Amino acid sequence: MASKQQKQFLDNEAMIEQPTPKDREGAWPSLLTIIGFAFLTFNSFMAVYRSNGDVGAISFVAFSYSVLVLLFYCLRRFETTPPESPSRDRIKMVVWLLTTLLTAAFSYKVAAIMPLPVQVLVWAMAGATVLGGFYAFFIHQEKAAQLDPPKP
Repeated sequence: MASKQQKQFLDNEAMIEQPTPKDREGAWPSLLTIIGFAFLTFNSFMAVYRSNGDVGAISFVAFSYSVLVLLFYCLRRFETTPPESPSRDRIKMVVWLLTTLLTAAFSYKVAAIMPLPVQVLVWAMAGATVLGGFYAFFIHQEKAAQLDPPKP
């Protein structure tokens, strides 16, 4: 009985139309997005305020905040760009570069307070994350496109 209800639920889920990139063009961000950015901005200002003039801490917060805002902007552009657009690949590269910058910045801060064996582990995990993201964004997609012949 439960599996029949689950199947019916999944069938109903498949019938729900997903918004297309064209539907999202010009749309305002959701309330949750606005709240998230307000929370990020508030926390960034509080971190700068509590840094007591430490230039390194202020620079880190400003860098992280600006890269995050730019990353979310680029992700929004990626969502609204048509799949056949040539700018889509450039936006994807910028998204990967921004996530790489954030990974490196946070890894640097975390590794700075750890003993040497843990520093090595932190940087190894950061490297695996960056390389895995590159593989997922650029190599895996190309292999999948080559394996699947175009449908008429």
